[in-house]
Amino acid sequence: MDIRAQVSMVFHLDKCIGCHTCSIACKNIWTDREGAEYQWWNNVETKPGTGFPTKWEDQEKYKGGFEKKPNGKVRLKLQGKLATLANLFHNPNLPTLDDYYEPWTYEYEHLFTAPEGDDQPTARAVSLITGDYMEIESGPNWDDDLGGSPVYAANDVNLENLTEVQRQQMSDIERVVFFYLPRICNHCLNPGCVGACPSGAAYKRGEDGIVLINQDKCRAWRMCVSACPYKKTYFNWGTGKSEKCILCFPRLESGQPPACFQSCVGRIRYLGVLLYDADQIETAIGADDHELVRAQREMIQDPNDPAVIAGAKANGISIGMIESAQRSPVYKFVKEWELALPLHPEFRTMPMLFYVPPMLPVLAGTRDGQYEVDGTTSDESAPGTEGLAPLLTSLENARLPMQYLASLFTAGNVPDIEAVYRKLIGVRIHMRQQTVGDVTAEEGAAALSQAAMSAAEAEAIHKLTALPTFDQRFQVPPMSREMAVETQEPDAMRHKREAGFGPVIAPRRRF
Repeated sequence: MDIRAQVSMVFHLDKCIGCHTCSIACKNIWTDREGAEYQWWNNVETKPGTGFPTKWEDQEKYKGGFEKKPNGKVRLKLQGKLATLANLFHNPNLPTLDDYYEPWTYEYEHLFTAPEGDDQPTARAVSLITGDYMEIESGPNWDDDLGGSPVYAANDVNLENLTEVQRQQMSDIERVVFFYLPRICNHCLNPGCVGACPSGAAYKRGEDGIVLINQDKCRAWRMCVSACPYKKTYFNWGTGKSEKCILCFPRLESGQPPACFQSCVGRIRYLGVLLYDADQIETAIGADDHELVRAQREMIQDPNDPAVIAGAKANGISIGMIESAQRSPVYKFVKEWELALPLHPEFRTMPMLFYVPPMLPVLAGTRDGQYEVDGTTSDESAPGTEGLAPLLTSLENARLPMQYLASLFTAGNVPDIEAVYRKLIGVRIHMRQQTVGDVTAEEGAAALSQAAMSAAEAEAIHKLTALPTFDQRFQVPPMSREMAVETQEPDAMRHKREAGFGPVIAPRRRF
C-alpha cells in the first residue's frame, strides 16, 4: 500500500448560477498578461453545449487522454514514443486558435480622438495578436445559456449517446434545459500532460498531487496541450511556454483557498485532502468503462484507518495533511456518500476534481404553461405529477436524460448516475417531510429506503450542502507545508536543527 495525498475539490452543480465570478477572479490573478489573453484556467460552460475549446470532449478529433488497447494495456491516445519523435516539430492534433477564440480589445482611444462629425464614433474590435481590425466570431462563453442554440447545443458530443426521441424531447421548447459546468485542471492521478511531455517539464507534486509545468524545462513541444483531454493546458505565444491551472498553490501553502473558491458566489466548491493508494492506479485505469467510477472510489482510502495513517506517515505526509483528510468534505461527497463523480472517467486520467450532478434540470418541468420544480414533465401522464415521492421512480422521464448525464460523469454507466440521483432526491423528500410537512412519514421512509440511505445521512448531506460554513467547505493545513512539518514535530525538528539539518519537507515525486 503506497499512500499519497491529493488536494481535491468538489463542485456542487445544483448551486452554480453561471455568474463567471470564478473565471474573472482567476483571469485577473493568473492570465491577465500578454500571450495568455485567450487562456481561461477556470471557465464555466453551459451544458448541453460544445464548451471551450469547441468540442473539447471529442477525443477522436483531439486524441487526448488514454485508451485501453485490445491487449488490455492502457496507452496515450495521442501517440507512442516513436510518433512523439516524428511529430516533435509538427503536432497534427493540436487545437487551433479558432477552436478557442482570437483574443481582442477595442479601439477605445478612437472614441476620444475621432474627428467631429454627424455619426457617433465606435470602438472597433482589434486583435490582441496581430493588432488588426477583426470581426468577433466566438468567445470563451459564446454559448452561454444556450445563446447559440440549436447550433451549439446540438453539437454537444454527449448527445450522440441519446436516442432520436430523447434528442427531439430535449429540443422541445417545453423541455429545453441546461446547467452550468465550471471547469479547471483536474490534477489527475494519471495525467495525460505529464505522460506526453517529451522534456519532462510537466510533473505532479508528491506532497499534494498538484500538476505543474516547470517553465525552465518547457521546450514548447505542446504535446501536453494535445494529450490533456480536458484541454486545460495552454500555450503562451508570448513566452513560448505551456501553462496551466496551478490550483493557486501559493495561496494553499499559506492556508488560503484558491481564487475561484474564494470568489464563488454560489459556494458550490468544497476543497479538502484525499488519501489514496498509488499501487492501485494501474489497475484502476485499466478497468472496463462501467467499472471506472467504482475503481477510482476504491483507490481512495479511509483517513481514519490506522494502517492508512501509518502508510501516509511513512511516505512523508505531514500530520496536518492527514488531519485535513480526516475532516475533508471531499471525502464525504466522493467516498462516504458516493455523490460526487469524476468528469469523463473514460479518458482514464483519473481526474481528482469531482462533481455532484445538478438535480433541478432533472426534476424541472412545465404544467399548464407554468414552470415547476416538482418532477413534472411536459407530458401530463408522466409520473411525478402529484407529490414528491414518485420522483424516485420517474428518472426515466427526467427532463435531462440519464444517458446524457452518464456520458458526462460515469463513462456511460446509467445505474451509477441513477444511484446518485436517488440519493439526492431522497434527501429532498426527507427534508421536506421534516421542514415543510407536505410529505407523509411513509413517503419519506420509502424515499430513504429506495435511496439506501438513513435519515442521519440525509440530514448530514443536507447540512453540508445547504448550510456549510467556510471551514466545513475548506479543509487544508492552515499553514505552509514547511511550517506544518516544523510545528507538528517540534522535538524532532529541534534535534535535526541542532545536528545541522534543515527542515524536513515532503519529497517531490514524478509519477
